[in-house]
Amino acid sequence: EVQLVESGGGLVQAGGSLRLSCAASGFTFDDYAIGWFRQAPGKEREGVSCISSSDGSTYYADSVKGRFTISRDNAKNMVYLQMNSLKPEDTAVYYCNAHRSYCSGADCLLDYWGQGTQVTVSS
Repeated sequence: EVQLVESGGGLVQAGGSLRLSCAASGFTFDDYAIGWFRQAPGKEREGVSCISSSDGSTYYADSVKGRFTISRDNAKNMVYLQMNSLKPEDTAVYYCNAHRSYCSGADCLLDYWGQGTQVTVSS
């Protein structure tokens, strides 16, 4: 069974830190780029960060650049999002996404989503 399970969310004061984790199973983790997305009430879903399947290249949205760090451990099928200097506007449900890389044809459409974890930053 394909699963992505996020954890590590919670309530934190502005300026604090959290580390989100995404545990993957049921697919070939090394073949997938991993992204973190977030959805806040009244806002569009936002891509926060992503990391390539193997070479370590990363992307960050301008809103989190310099504060968040994405990483992965392919041996453990884990992805992390270290969130520092948190702001109230970071409050959202955070989702882990796996998207197939180094693919051809229909396999390039493969992607999976986790159930999300709530992050609440108080002012």
